[in-house]
Amino acid sequence: MIHETAIVHPTAELADDVEIGPYSIIGEKVKIGKGTSIGSHCVIDKWTVIGTGCQIYQYASLGPPPQHMQYKGEETSVIIGNNNIIREFVTIHRGTPFGNGKTVLGDENFIMAYAHVAHDCILGNHVVMASYAALGGHVEIGDHAIIGGIVAIHQYVRIGTYAFIGGATALTRDIPPYITASGMKVKFYGINVVNLQRSNVPAEVIKGLRKAYKLLFRSQLTMEEAIQKVHDDPAYALPEVKHMVDFIKGSKRGVTRR
Repeated sequence: MIHETAIVHPTAELADDVEIGPYSIIGEKVKIGKGTSIGSHCVIDKWTVIGTGCQIYQYASLGPPPQHMQYKGEETSVIIGNNNIIREFVTIHRGTPFGNGKTVLGDENFIMAYAHVAHDCILGNHVVMASYAALGGHVEIGDHAIIGGIVAIHQYVRIGTYAFIGGATALTRDIPPYITASGMKVKFYGINVVNLQRSNVPAEVIKGLRKAYKLLFRSQLTMEEAIQKVHDDPAYALPEVKHMVDFIKGSKRGVTRR
């Protein structure tokens, strides 16, 4: 059902059962999938694609131009997957032609009120962003990561899968997978055991990750020496441990190590 006060651009493509609330605006060449509901006073700007079963709450703004001084109106997009919950006043800006060209959210993410996702960010699946969390441009967030409230993440930073970032944290470097981190001067607090257990990750894997964590972040070794130690350990046979090491080796901004 489309409310009589809503404005829908004639080029927009909406599934038959999409709901559009009062005073919302659906822009040019927007695509919205089956079972998605758009609350009141939302703006879904041009070239935005929203999948099936999403819930977009009032005053959300999806797909406006990126906050980038070099952007000149080129056709870029926001791509949102299926079964996402996007709460009040969330802003998600479209990509830039000199970045990914698109800002991407996967499936089953929960983006809480007032959160901001800047241009060219890529979020995986089952990500939680609490209220007032803000991502700079080109940030990457892995599957099952949790970003606490009032968290600020610098552009190009990567957050690994299953990482947990506590509230009021400021990040300028990458946070590897499976790690709990928090604080304005960021500190690590071990492996994110609670989230892993909730996802039924085997105890053997958690044990291996803890062992690798101690070598990488709690030893007096250099990072190169620590990585070699992890390589030589039987725990390296676990895909999760290898993923953590590969993430660190692939870091361009550097990895927080505290």
